[in-house]
Amino acid sequence: DLDECASSPCKDHQYCLNTDGSFSCKACDASCVGCTGEGSEKCKTCASGYVKEDEKCTDIDECNLPEKVCTKENQDCVNTSGSYKCVCSEGFEDKDGTCVQT
Repeated sequence: DLDECASSPCKDHQYCLNTDGSFSCKACDASCVGCTGEGSEKCKTCASGYVKEDEKCTDIDECNLPEKVCTKENQDCVNTSGSYKCVCSEGFEDKDGTCVQT
């Protein structure tokens, strides 16, 4: 078997998996920018919104940062994978970018 992966035939956001007589390109984990294999522990560097912790790229919970990310009145922070979103608190709705009581 020839190791086709030695010549790095895959794209930057993929890793090479050598198979018997061939190879395949697999997508890197969403937390990675470039990788050497499957999973968040094989990242070359972490994607935006992720931080390296215990050799793995883990999601940053922007909602628990000391500096508030959702600064408008009656607004709550919701953590998402690699990011966050600001939503109106319960009993409020978004009216032209302002959370008003429903």
